[in-house]
Amino acid sequence: MIFRKLKPRFLDHKDVTAGPYKHHFDFLRIWKRAILVIATVALVPLIIWAFSGYRLTMETIESELAMRTSQLVSNSWQSASLFLTERRSVLDFIAHDHTLETLKDSARLADILDNLNKRFGGFMDLGVIDGNGKQINQVGSHQMEGLDYYQQPWFRRVLNHGVYVSELVTGYRNEPHLDFAVMRKLPNGSFFVLRAALKPEQLKDSIAQIEVGEKGDLFIINHEGVLQTPSRYYGPILTKMKLAVPEYSPKTHVYENINADQERIVIGYAYIPDTPFILMMIQEQSERIQPWYKTTWAFTGILAASIIVILLVTLGVATHLVNQIHKADQERVDTLHQVEYANKMVSLGRLASGVAHEINNPLAIINEKAGHIRDIFTLTTTYAKDPKLVGLVDSVISTVQRCAEVTRGLLNFARHLNLSVQTINLKEIIDEVKSVLTKEAEHRSISVDVKVSENIPPFESDRGKLEQIFFNLFNNAIGNMNDGGHLEITARREDKRNISITFSDNGRGIPEADLKHIFEPFFYTKTGEGLTGLGLSVTYALVQEIGGKISVQSQLGKGTSFTIRIPLELDKNNPKDSSVKRKMEL
Repeated sequence: MIFRKLKPRFLDHKDVTAGPYKHHFDFLRIWKRAILVIATVALVPLIIWAFSGYRLTMETIESELAMRTSQLVSNSWQSASLFLTERRSVLDFIAHDHTLETLKDSARLADILDNLNKRFGGFMDLGVIDGNGKQINQVGSHQMEGLDYYQQPWFRRVLNHGVYVSELVTGYRNEPHLDFAVMRKLPNGSFFVLRAALKPEQLKDSIAQIEVGEKGDLFIINHEGVLQTPSRYYGPILTKMKLAVPEYSPKTHVYENINADQERIVIGYAYIPDTPFILMMIQEQSERIQPWYKTTWAFTGILAASIIVILLVTLGVATHLVNQIHKADQERVDTLHQVEYANKMVSLGRLASGVAHEINNPLAIINEKAGHIRDIFTLTTTYAKDPKLVGLVDSVISTVQRCAEVTRGLLNFARHLNLSVQTINLKEIIDEVKSVLTKEAEHRSISVDVKVSENIPPFESDRGKLEQIFFNLFNNAIGNMNDGGHLEITARREDKRNISITFSDNGRGIPEADLKHIFEPFFYTKTGEGLTGLGLSVTYALVQEIGGKISVQSQLGKGTSFTIRIPLELDKNNPKDSSVKRKMEL
C-alpha cells in the first residue's frame, strides 16, 4: 500500500498530447534527479559519519587491545623475571651464607636442597664446583659428582659475570631442566660455584596464573625461537616456534601479524633482562573484538534502518514535488483543451445556425411556391381531377417540412450551447440530439432505441451541457460500432434525488488497460482522421460541472456502456469551473 502511494501519478498517464498541449517537462527525468539529489544530500553525510565513526571505534578498540596486551605481557614478564631473580638470589644467599667446607658436606647440602624444595619446590639437584671446574659435591636426583665443567660455556660465563641462568637444556641428565649458577670468591683468592637444576614446570607455573582468554597463548622462548614453556599453537618445549623471533626491544612491544590460518593476531613480547628468555603473548584479534560485534550489528541495523527511512522519505518528497508539477501542467493542458473544445463547439454552433438559416430561406420559398401550385391545381378544373400531380406537390411539401425539422434541430442545438440552468425535459433533449445524428446512424444501418422512464420528472440543470454530454456519448458510440450495430439509450430514476442515463452499444469495446485513461485529454482508442481525443475528456468535465458522475464498463468484442448519474436538482451555490480535478473511480 505504501509503495502505491509513493508511485508518481504521471506513470499512470499516457502522454498522447502534441503541439501546444504537449507536457513542458520530462517528469520521469525530474523525478529521478530529485530522488538522486535529495538522497545524495541526506545519505552522503550519514555514510561519511558512519564510516568515520566505525573507523574511529575500530582504532580505539585496536589501541585498547594493544594496550591490554602490553599490560598483560608486562605483568607476565614481571612474574617470570621475579621467579628467576628469586631463585638466583636464594642460590646466591646460600653460597655466601655457607662456607665451602660446609657445602662439601653431603648431608648438609642435602638438607639445604630439601629446604629449597619445601620453600620453593622444583629443585632437581644441587652441586658445588671448585675453581678448576670440577664438581666436588652433588646431591639430588642425578649423581654427577666428579664431572669437569671447566670447558663448558656456561662455566666461562659464571667466571665472567658471577652468575648464570641457562635456557632449557638436557645436558648430562638427558632431561630438560634450567641451570642456575652463582660464584663466590674466597678470601684466599680462590672461588667456588654453587649450581642448581630446576624442573621446567617451574618456569611454566610462573606465568600460568595470567589469564589470556580461550584462544590466547602465553609462552617463553629463547633467543633462537625454541620454546621454553609449552605453547597452545606452537607445540611442546624444545620445539622451534614457526613465528619469526621478534627484534630486541628494551621495553614491552606489541605488533600485528597473520597466523597460519590467515587470521589477524596481536603479538606482545618482552625480553627478560639477564636471561636468555623472551616472553611472548599471542591474542586472536577476533576474540578480543567479539564483545563489540553485538554493538556493531546494532549500529549496522540502525544505519540500515536510517537509510531505508531516508530513501522512503526521499521517494515520498520527490514524488510529491513531481506530482505537484504534473498536476499544474495537467491543469494547463486541461485548460487549453477546454478552450479548444469550447471554441470548437461555438464554431459548430455558428456553422449549424448559419447552415440552418441559409437552408430555411430556400425551403420557405419552395414551401410557399409548392403551396401556391397546389392551390392553383385545386382551383383549376383541368388539374384538380389529376391525383398524380396533386400527390407530387404534396410530396414536395412534406419533404420541405422534413427538412425544416432538421434545420430546427440544428438551430435548437446552436441556441442551447450557451444557455444557463433551466427546467429540463430529458426525453426532449435526447430526441433533439438523436435527430441531429440519426442520419449518420441510418446510413450505416445502426439502430437506435431510446427508453426513458415515465417517472422522471422535469428537473433543473444546464441544458447546453447536457446536450453536449449526450452528443459526445452518442457520437462516440456510433464511431466505435461497425455497420449494422445497435445503440440503446436508457434513462431511469435511481432514487428521489438522482437519475441515470446509460448509453450501451455492441461495438468493439475498450481494452482494460485503457479504461483508466479514456477520460484523459487527447486520449482515444480509435485511430483515424479528425480525431482529437477531446470528447470523453470534456464529457467527464461537463458531467462533474453539473454535479454528476460518469462511469464506464466495457468488454472487448462485446461493447461498451457509459452511465451518467446526475442530480434532479443542481447545486447552484457550489458551481464547478471548467478545470475540474479528475479523480476517476473506475
